[in-house]
Amino acid sequence: MTNRRFVSIALALAFLVAPATAQRWAPVEPNYSGALHWRNVGPLRGGRAIAVTGVPGHPERFYFGSVGGGVWRSDNAGRTWSPIFDDQPVASIGALAVAPSNADVIYAGTGEPDWRSDLQQGDGMYKSLDAGRSWQHIGLTDTRAIGRISVDPRDANDVVVAALGHPYGPNAERGVYRSTDGGKTWRKTLFIDNDTGAISVARDPRQALILYAAMLQTRRPPWDVYAPSKGPGSGLYKSTDGGTTWRALRGNGFPSAGLGRIGIAVAPTDSQRVYAIVDAQDGGLYRSDDAGEHWTNVDSEARIWGRGWYFEEVAVDPHDADTVYVSNTSLYRSTNGGIAFTAIKGAPGGDDYHMLWIDPNASERMILASDQGVIVSVDGARTWSSWYNQPTAQLYHVSTDTHFPFWVYGAQQDAGAIAVVSRSTRRGIGQADTRPLTAGGESDMLAPDPLDPNVLYGGRVEREDLTTRTVRALSPTLAQPGDWRDTWTLPLAFSPRDPHLLYFSRQVLFRTADGGATWRAISPDLTRDNPGIPANLDAPTAQDWSDPALPPRGVIYAITPSPIRAGMIWAGTDDGTIQVTRDEGATWTNVTPPSLVAWSKIGIIEASHFAADTAYAAVDRQRLDDDRPYILRTHDGGRTWRNVTRGIPAGSFVNAVREDPQRRGLLYAGTETGVFVSFDDGDAWQPLQLNLPAASVRDLTPRDDALVIATHGRSFWILDDVTPLRQWNARVAAAPAWLFAPQRAYRMTPYDDEGTPFPPETPVGENPPFGAIIDYRIGGRAAQTVSIAILDTAGNEVRRWSSADEVPPVDPQKLDIPAFWVTPPLLPDVRPGLHRFVWDLHYAAAVAESPAQESDPFFVRGIWAVPGPYTVRLKVDGRTLEQPLRVALDPRERATAADLAAQFALARDVEALRGEVLRAARRQPQNVRFADIDAALADVERSVESAPAAPTAGERAAYELQRQAFAQAGGMVPP
Repeated sequence: MTNRRFVSIALALAFLVAPATAQRWAPVEPNYSGALHWRNVGPLRGGRAIAVTGVPGHPERFYFGSVGGGVWRSDNAGRTWSPIFDDQPVASIGALAVAPSNADVIYAGTGEPDWRSDLQQGDGMYKSLDAGRSWQHIGLTDTRAIGRISVDPRDANDVVVAALGHPYGPNAERGVYRSTDGGKTWRKTLFIDNDTGAISVARDPRQALILYAAMLQTRRPPWDVYAPSKGPGSGLYKSTDGGTTWRALRGNGFPSAGLGRIGIAVAPTDSQRVYAIVDAQDGGLYRSDDAGEHWTNVDSEARIWGRGWYFEEVAVDPHDADTVYVSNTSLYRSTNGGIAFTAIKGAPGGDDYHMLWIDPNASERMILASDQGVIVSVDGARTWSSWYNQPTAQLYHVSTDTHFPFWVYGAQQDAGAIAVVSRSTRRGIGQADTRPLTAGGESDMLAPDPLDPNVLYGGRVEREDLTTRTVRALSPTLAQPGDWRDTWTLPLAFSPRDPHLLYFSRQVLFRTADGGATWRAISPDLTRDNPGIPANLDAPTAQDWSDPALPPRGVIYAITPSPIRAGMIWAGTDDGTIQVTRDEGATWTNVTPPSLVAWSKIGIIEASHFAADTAYAAVDRQRLDDDRPYILRTHDGGRTWRNVTRGIPAGSFVNAVREDPQRRGLLYAGTETGVFVSFDDGDAWQPLQLNLPAASVRDLTPRDDALVIATHGRSFWILDDVTPLRQWNARVAAAPAWLFAPQRAYRMTPYDDEGTPFPPETPVGENPPFGAIIDYRIGGRAAQTVSIAILDTAGNEVRRWSSADEVPPVDPQKLDIPAFWVTPPLLPDVRPGLHRFVWDLHYAAAVAESPAQESDPFFVRGIWAVPGPYTVRLKVDGRTLEQPLRVALDPRERATAADLAAQFALARDVEALRGEVLRAARRQPQNVRFADIDAALADVERSVESAPAAPTAGERAAYELQRQAFAQAGGMVPP
């Protein structure tokens, strides 16, 4: 990522502004066009993927679909990946297929079919006719999860789809579908009932009209249980007419008792050889040598078929019917027809592999999907590409610490907890800027200690010392017997009023005031006595939970101490209650709205920073098969609630809601499809998506001037400097030009790779703009000229830019590095809308060696500005606007104000001398001494400005030495 010294971004913020006395600003149209910018900071380790394919005839091209991160393409066998689905409204991909007869035709099925306790749904089928450059939705909207796609090798328009259906309720749009017109129309050709869907379909590579389909009756309940149910609708079917009609394959050695998920593969060299990996009472790998009529269980080892609801995928070598692969916690291979298997890819802890695609023309080429990401092999599985080049991490929550710059923390599904720095010292945020964590596991919350950023609490509960990497288990239930209930994610929160208080919960709320050494329960069981079984469940699912002797029970899922009233704590449960205490747990009041039915999960409660009786609750009802958005708001301590979600569409159910801590009424919502913002306390919402791809946003938190989010499939993102959102009002909307008051800028060491930079193909997270961010708005129509100036306390111009300036073009033939390293400086934008400009906190250079160097991102322009007060002056067609700007020293620096003043004085003298030297060099290009003098002066300038102290006698002497050398060389020494 190149360091842009100047950033100009345009955005049209069109709001319907109510009278100023009402202090309400509602948007007319959600027309953000790019002024504010989300940046992905990583982690770059891949997240869960279950859909992969290569392209026969294109040996370097591969695709994968992430369960929460869209479709990605590589044209270099997995060395790098590019997202190609980001302009679509859905992020979860369950199946991919490239048409064998036309490599430009790709089908994508959305929604993940591996139904864990945490899953993401889709909205049907998509198709590309240009190898993924553009996409169109082609129906099956209500299928919610697509398990597999098969395209006729002779006809790219003949496609068969296995649709699993709604994970939490019955629906009719499920089963096997066939289209013979490329998705324009669909015909349901295999349907059992509204509770049974299709999980897989496999085609005979030698006889395209022969297909096998696996049906699966399964459902997820709203309470915590490891595996989903499986019902009597499950079974194996065969078609001999291209998927138009089907017959069941039962008996003759194929299992029936406890039948669940089935994965199927036909040997490309032998149509009679069919493999099925089966989840059943007598599960294992089954083989048929007569095209599915009779079956033999050739291997019943649990390692190849266990957790069948999650895995059950099989692949056959295209040149050898006896070489078969099974995906499970490791990748297994058999060379004797499935009788014995050897693990060939895996690691302690289980990488969890889901699908292997093998090139039908070259069996050494393969791509493998796993919980860790996607990897490619071009040598028959001996070596693999990396999964540390895919920012598709599935994160549950986000927290930040008190470091400067701050770190971002979260638990990544299947890869463990992780910390990522919010800004790196390098040009991009790379692998060295992340650190794995023990506390927090793969799904829980992390709470950095507010009193010591080197201490972290996470999980259930563990204390991790980030300095020594020691971890101590401190769970409040370790020494307390009882029936402590559990769920995949449990909350952990420090009090914002008293940083010594840490809270954790099961079905009761626990508190510690001594770092976890002792705990005290400060609530009774706050969940429902008997939430009951919701009507959306089928009979097998209703009976399938951990302890039939007890009714299903929930846990406390949200803990929120008030930031302004001591002793006030809000608690929400995953079975649908909201309770509040005003006396640190001595008494509790159930303030659940009567309309909030059981199993409405209270994901997050946000306690207001401005009024103690105001709170907001994000309610997730997808487990009741209801994907509408719910944000409950109270202004009277929970006595009354109102659902405030106007502007958030159905399908974007809400995972998190947060209040801006600086502007009352400014709210942010993280939904299943992205981010929304409200300027009027939730009465109306509009997208804050900007450049963020569709993603499940699980949590968000304002931090200083930024907004940080955790996505479940696209890693962490940060929206830097939300000043325009906080300062927007009726006057801004009506003004022909407006300069926003800039936030404090910190003088920090410029980004530096300390040697050779990252190669451009190495994926890195994006750093924030370097310097002072200046936001301004042009209203109505385009301006003729716009200029921006930085003034010191005496009113002198430090730096000035104008839209009328000319930027000399960069000539690649005169550069000694590739032109992509050079980013020409941008000028102030004159177009209507909101714009962002960045001052890099340097004075203008006395003289640049060349126009190319003026554009060189490695070249530091001028001397560093001294921390202190400045003024930003904006001129728009003769109108002048000014705002104060404060430049602060990096808090980690030790230099005093006197030190900085002395540095500035000497650096200014050095810069003036450099200007004379460079001018002399242009007059006398044959005099090589001038270049040596300039290089020596540049070293002096760098040395002076990088030190945390006043200039040394040696630095001053070095400057004087070069003055003398310049004079001796015939130069004009400045006074």
